[in-house]
Amino acid sequence: MVTKNQQDGASIASRRGFLKLAGASGLATAANVMSGPALAQTSNPDGTPEQVHLTWGEDPTSEVIVSWASLAQAIKPRVRLSRDGGHAHEVHAIQRTYTDGLNGETVFTYHARLHGLRPDTAYRYEVTADNDSRAAQPFSAIFTTAPHGRRKFRFTSYGDLATPNTGWVLSSPQSRFAVQAVERFQPLFHLLNGDLCYANLNPSHQPEVWRDFGNNAQTSAANRPWMPCPGNHEIEFHNGKQGFDSYLTRYTLPDNGTHFQGRWYTFKIGSVRFISLDADDVVYQDAAAFVAGPAPLVPAASTGHAAIPPGTSFYVRGYSNGEQTRWLERTLREASHDDDIDWIIVQMHQDALSSSKTGNGSDKGIREAWLPLFDRYGVDLVLCGHDHDYERSHPVRGCNHHAGRDVLTGERVDTLQPRPVTTAQRANDPIDTTSGTIHLILGGGGTSAPLDVYGTDPGNGLPQAQVFTKRNAPAPGATAGAFVRPGADAVEDAIWSAQRDTGTGYGIAVFDVDPGEHGGKTSLTMSYYHAPGADQTPTGEYDLFETVVLEKQSRR
Repeated sequence: MVTKNQQDGASIASRRGFLKLAGASGLATAANVMSGPALAQTSNPDGTPEQVHLTWGEDPTSEVIVSWASLAQAIKPRVRLSRDGGHAHEVHAIQRTYTDGLNGETVFTYHARLHGLRPDTAYRYEVTADNDSRAAQPFSAIFTTAPHGRRKFRFTSYGDLATPNTGWVLSSPQSRFAVQAVERFQPLFHLLNGDLCYANLNPSHQPEVWRDFGNNAQTSAANRPWMPCPGNHEIEFHNGKQGFDSYLTRYTLPDNGTHFQGRWYTFKIGSVRFISLDADDVVYQDAAAFVAGPAPLVPAASTGHAAIPPGTSFYVRGYSNGEQTRWLERTLREASHDDDIDWIIVQMHQDALSSSKTGNGSDKGIREAWLPLFDRYGVDLVLCGHDHDYERSHPVRGCNHHAGRDVLTGERVDTLQPRPVTTAQRANDPIDTTSGTIHLILGGGGTSAPLDVYGTDPGNGLPQAQVFTKRNAPAPGATAGAFVRPGADAVEDAIWSAQRDTGTGYGIAVFDVDPGEHGGKTSLTMSYYHAPGADQTPTGEYDLFETVVLEKQSRR
């Protein structure tokens, strides 16, 4: 049984920062006792909608999902939808719940599928329930569906957002400004590249951290779809086979036709095929939930779960048994043969090409599993987070073998070093991505401790990347699930690195797609805005850091 003194001690430990960080990446660790259900579960117990957010349905021109949560079970949860001030019709929502595996709190979420919508059309909607305390003036917002056919549009992207509640580990007031930045640029939608709120760094309060994140993101996510991918911090002890129950309960995402719904998916807008992946499935590094100790992690008694010993890791590499990679190849093959598709953009959390020194760097698992597919089917852009900074690669195709070195012995290691197609790009010259894929690290959404320190080879002054080339090994003599967590085991010269932001870790990427004229050139312009000074004092001021134009011949 968890005593009141233990509960109070856990709360105090959390506030004083006793949750240790395993490495610079902010891996989920804890050495405390669960404090039971968060107070918010019993305060204001009604079905009032909050944490409202949108995602695309199967066809972004005609289907949008409205999702939300409430502190208690909602009675007849529903959305009222109207267009041009006309008659509103109601769409009833389905309920999905989960009970947090560490603190025992039950979370209620709701999802209303709005279909039969008109392309490129603004809709007003209201979210309510019979036990909505604001029923007289329910929550309302406006969204716009995607355009049909080859039309211009804008989207934005970053990862690693967190919450503005600084009572949580790795949260920062900058995350509020980051959400506001999306609204500043008024995109059609936003790509959120994993590590949404870092709830697993605050294990006694996981649902409350998600709540703070959702209510902060609502400022933008209720107005336009926010399309996420799972990161390592979406993995939580006792929340499903891969730890994704909270993430999967809160989001309704396009159907991928497999048994792993919500973890990866694809959608098409205009001439662009977007593919969202879960790199947790293929990375060598273990960056998920982890008990650092020295004490065990003790779930609330109501969960019925036993204490989790120090050193235990929720390591999920290979959980799909290759199903995600097979799905990815089918999806890429179809996109490459589709004359309506000019651009293929992949979103995932962890990085194949990152020269961060204080973050995680690069992972050979992604390079082995997915980079050959990106080469074969002509992926144009890969958008990631994970390392809390901004880095852009040159276009890359193929790899150099045995170009890395073991960090301990200095011996040659095959890191599958990505090979740049060219490094001789003049300023303002468009880049033709038919010859290579560009990787972007966009990990500066809003989390605290932005990591913008990059590696440099002391021998030749070139950018240098640390690389994970080995999977975790079970700890000798430890209980099942306990792993040795080594750091990156190899380094390589990052000959593929084209641009790094050494001024700040915070920023947002803005993408403008122009399909061009029939039979002519099509372009995708990326403008990266960063927030100088935000590392010391949070700021809403975002300045242009660089603009890059990708251009190639349209297939139409």
